[in-house]
Amino acid sequence: MDLDYNGGNSTSTNKRVFHRLGGGQTANDTSSHNHNQQNQKVCYHWRAGRCNRFPCPFLHREISAPPPHAAVNGGVGAKRGFVGNDSSSSFSGRRGNNSNSLGRFGNKGDGRGVRGGSVEKVCTYWVQGHCNRGDTCRFLHSWSLGDGFSLLTQLEGHQKVINGIALPSGSDKLYTGSKDETVRVWDCQSGQCMGVINVGGEVGCMISEGPWIFVGTPNVVKAWNTQTNADLSLTGPVGQVYTLVVGNDLLFAGTQDGSILVWKFNAATYNFEPAASLNDHKMAVVSLVVGANRLYSGSMDHSIKVWSLETLQCVQTLKDHTSVVMSLLCWEQFLLSCSLDQTIKVWAATESGNLEVTYTHKEEHGLLTLCGMHDLEGKPILLCSSNDSSVHFFDLPSFTEKGKIFAKQEIRAIQTGPGGLFFTGDGTGQVRVWNSVAVPTATT
Repeated sequence: MDLDYNGGNSTSTNKRVFHRLGGGQTANDTSSHNHNQQNQKVCYHWRAGRCNRFPCPFLHREISAPPPHAAVNGGVGAKRGFVGNDSSSSFSGRRGNNSNSLGRFGNKGDGRGVRGGSVEKVCTYWVQGHCNRGDTCRFLHSWSLGDGFSLLTQLEGHQKVINGIALPSGSDKLYTGSKDETVRVWDCQSGQCMGVINVGGEVGCMISEGPWIFVGTPNVVKAWNTQTNADLSLTGPVGQVYTLVVGNDLLFAGTQDGSILVWKFNAATYNFEPAASLNDHKMAVVSLVVGANRLYSGSMDHSIKVWSLETLQCVQTLKDHTSVVMSLLCWEQFLLSCSLDQTIKVWAATESGNLEVTYTHKEEHGLLTLCGMHDLEGKPILLCSSNDSSVHFFDLPSFTEKGKIFAKQEIRAIQTGPGGLFFTGDGTGQVRVWNSVAVPTATT
């Protein structure tokens, strides 16, 4: 398999990644942004939680001067090789002691984000291209609601649900994996599909780590190096591989039979060698994350297990969720988990070192995927997709909802990129590219 798509080896191109896709912002985006800059009054109806205007001529946020946040080096989208230092991002999974800056989880204050009103549904007729109500339509004529982000372009080609999106280090190519048994390679400058790789089975997940891309398929993990064109197949999984993560120079794969398989990279042979199999879960493992020298695994058995990265032994089992634990994320010294039980749980370590739930956020639908990023002011933002085909944007630690994006079907893959970019993939096979934009604030 030839993976040489002239990916380039200069990291200086990262800042330009996707900036020219689709010609940048649309005219409507620019008009809306300029209009907001001229209206620095907070919407009265938004404060009451019932604004149903889109676009609203007033601000859907409280006016405040931007704090002197420093830029986050690396950010969530920063990639690490198999040997390297942790990212300095607050989403890097390192547990710290600076709890004074975290505030209270769920302290939403007086604002109610973008909730309220019947506008939180995309107009079916608008999607089909023939809504004749125009500005008087009570439903959304947009794929997003809220400030701080805009749609750059859409990537068409996949025929089934997107289960993985990867942006390898040192490459200007985006990789997307689908249940249609293909991985597509996209040029980040033109938005064109540069190649289609048939992987011979449904893609259950896909990640990148340094120049490596790992693809989970039934009974095998495929490992590709975008710089050397190495093409490896790691056997051992039984059934579909639902989740992959790298930590402590180890590759972990969560599988359909409830096992977590572990490989270690051997630089001498340039191969991944089997290192262990972790078998405490009773059902399929569907989510993995690494942080604080721990591996965390979420399963269809409703539990989260905590593993020591040094001994690969299970040190704690968390049983507070009542349905499948779909996604896990480390933020500062906290572990975040979301589930089909319609909750996001925030876990913190006690004095004994064990994790306990410190906050539970409840939604109206089952939750699918968590992703962390920072806005242009450096503030942490949590993205969470749900099975009503939307993605919620929450400020951390308040969990104030600051926006939503919508899709035709469930969004199963969210991936951050450089320069405020992020990508979503939905059940129809559509990939969307989004860009963080500055939110207008009052000037003194």
